[in-house]
Amino acid sequence: MIPVNCGLMELIFERTGKRRYAIHAIRPKMSRASMDPASGYDPLLPHDIMHMAVEAGLGLKLGVFGQLAAGGLAGTFRIVPTAGLTKKEISRLRRSAETRDKSLLKEGTNDSEASERATYLCWYEWLRRSDDPVHRSTAASMAENAKHVRSTTPPIEIAALSEAVVDRICEHLDELAAVWSGLSVGEKMRVHWPELTVSSDS
Repeated sequence: MIPVNCGLMELIFERTGKRRYAIHAIRPKMSRASMDPASGYDPLLPHDIMHMAVEAGLGLKLGVFGQLAAGGLAGTFRIVPTAGLTKKEISRLRRSAETRDKSLLKEGTNDSEASERATYLCWYEWLRRSDDPVHRSTAASMAENAKHVRSTTPPIEIAALSEAVVDRICEHLDELAAVWSGLSVGEKMRVHWPELTVSSDS
């Protein structure tokens, strides 16, 4: 098993355009990694930020962000080489990262699949609880699919999504959305993984 980095990873979510954002990961003793543009943009809360909160809330070690913290790239990030490296050193660094990423993707298959299921269920629950009628309407349109996802989710995963855990995840989503939705283009939200302490540069 590939060891998982236990140090704090700083994640920077940057609004790079009206409907674009990037994710930058600053990892202890590892190369910085970025995904630009990142997928799943949403003015309220992008999908990958939801994944981050859910994976931290469930303690998933090798979901997208656990893999990233362990030195992987989750199949979507790219290494950002340190300034001053030679082309040969950069090439060697990227080959090493790709090899590690391949191993972590394989080892993290179960956690990644669990993350997808849990994120959908928590997204639905978060919107369902909202005071905003538009959000509740969106949740209503998701209800049938959420029921299907729940019915096909392994019992051990359902047990992990206890009321207390979902409450805590929804609280984190509220906090993250409050910061994210207030950012202008060019501004950034910083989150420490896995504690999910959040701040902004605005």
